[in-house]
Amino acid sequence: MQIDNPRLGAAFAVAAGGLFAVMGSLIKLASAQLPNESIVFLRNLVAVAALLPVFLGRRGVSFRTQRFGLHLMRAGFGVAAMYCFFYALGQLPLADAMLLNFAMPVFIPWIAWAWLGERPRWQVHVATGLGLLGIALIVKPTGAVASTAGLIGAMAAVFAAVAMVTVRRLSSTEPAPRIVLYFAALAVLLSGIPAGLHWEGLSLQAAAIMLGVGLSATAGQLCLTRAYALARAAEIGTLVYCTVPFAAALGWLFWGEAMDQETLLGAVCVIGAGALANRWRRG
Repeated sequence: MQIDNPRLGAAFAVAAGGLFAVMGSLIKLASAQLPNESIVFLRNLVAVAALLPVFLGRRGVSFRTQRFGLHLMRAGFGVAAMYCFFYALGQLPLADAMLLNFAMPVFIPWIAWAWLGERPRWQVHVATGLGLLGIALIVKPTGAVASTAGLIGAMAAVFAAVAMVTVRRLSSTEPAPRIVLYFAALAVLLSGIPAGLHWEGLSLQAAAIMLGVGLSATAGQLCLTRAYALARAAEIGTLVYCTVPFAAALGWLFWGEAMDQETLLGAVCVIGAGALANRWRRG
């Protein structure tokens, strides 16, 4: 029986936002010690180790699939999004990288239209324009290094959007546990090859940081899943953006990062665009 508890759902959503901000902070720390390829691989490896006992205890779920190609596609775009996002976290202020990643909802309607034939409502044009304006304000195209890292961070949102639309395609026949487990296993395999080619060893400190990355990411996903089970998506979706102020606070506390006026305006645009795109897409 479905439980309707908006307050508890909101609490889980805010907890998820805090955990995702912690994950981003730890990845930023790890980027000073490890190559990006190793960070992506180790994050996926810890996630698999954390999730495997949960899925092994499930009964009545078959992991046979007739849609392996789509599972592989979802994993490929998901891992590509991680490479871009983690690189941005290492190069940009923490809140900026998080904001760019949260532009994902702006791209989902257009990818779904091109692939699934789901024509977006006309209002989505407004959300798209607002989101692109926000991205431009954060990336600051007139800059050099910041612009390159910012564009890579924005590509993380595009790749993640493709991955999410692929999940929508898979969900017509595949149960959620199968989708999650295939992604986790394939992500380890796909990210393991580049990590092996660029492996530089692992200190005890780096290992502890990456353990924290995997655990905070997994805990955040579990909290978010619980939030959506307790309350309607419309009530939960915008609360996930609390990751951004959490990240801004951590960035200021540990790295002395402060948002300038353009970035603050970009944050308002991206968060507003994401909230509107989610609302209109469901409406």
